[in-house]
Amino acid sequence: MSKNLHCGRFSFPLEGPDAGMPVVMGILNVTPDSFSDGGRYQGLEFAMSHAEEMIRDGATMIDIGGESTRPGSPSVPLDEELRRVMPALYALKTLDVALSVDTCKPEVMREALIAGADMINDINGFRAPGAIEAVQDSDCGLCIMHMQATPQTMQQAPQYNDVVAEVIAFLGERVKAMTAAGIARERLCLDPGFGFGKTVEHNYALLRHLARIRDELGLPVLAGMSRKSMIGAVTGRPVEQRVAGSIGAALAAVAHGARIVRVHDVADTVDALKVWHAATID
Repeated sequence: MSKNLHCGRFSFPLEGPDAGMPVVMGILNVTPDSFSDGGRYQGLEFAMSHAEEMIRDGATMIDIGGESTRPGSPSVPLDEELRRVMPALYALKTLDVALSVDTCKPEVMREALIAGADMINDINGFRAPGAIEAVQDSDCGLCIMHMQATPQTMQQAPQYNDVVAEVIAFLGERVKAMTAAGIARERLCLDPGFGFGKTVEHNYALLRHLARIRDELGLPVLAGMSRKSMIGAVTGRPVEQRVAGSIGAALAAVAHGARIVRVHDVADTVDALKVWHAATID
């Protein structure tokens, strides 16, 4: 595995003495209908304030999303997604933090890269026509995610013969497609797509085998489980009471090999990771 993940203006050490703490990616949803915090950070002033708070709390990357991908959510028109994302991206460029844009639309990818995004995080694994071409000549980081079906249908009846093997096969195929286009492996990380076309059992099987995904594909793994239904299924808690469970999932992910965790509750997650790191370093 590469010792660094290259993301535009930033390079994150992943192995060796400089690796240190995992990368904490704070979630900034500029949407009216996110499953967890929809509508709270729509206004630019509120989005900026929340991003600044997450940075103070220890986030080293902010993931800006303008389209809800909760189960059953409809696709957002291109112009509406741009209207939501671009002002936030331009405003946050003044902050010393890596900026990721969560989108599956090649047109949004292109505009985000012109504005200086450091990473493109695509739930569709850069499968849309023109997606690879939109990012191949940049220097941004790229997060390739697995999703079965679409957000509209993914949770209706997810099925696998071997979820871990099938997710690895999908991600491996996408990595080959991207490297064949001349994209350096140092720009790539992988997301198994917790909750995106998976049952609770599928999600926890993937969590237990993150190291296998990392080792077989030789790329860093990003884990995004914060406040998701897989947490509620185990704890019995509603979305607004899943902080502790989400922290537990983040720690489990790091223990199983994840180097990036995508979270809502940055301060609590960073505190937990600091203790975990202090307890595990030699």
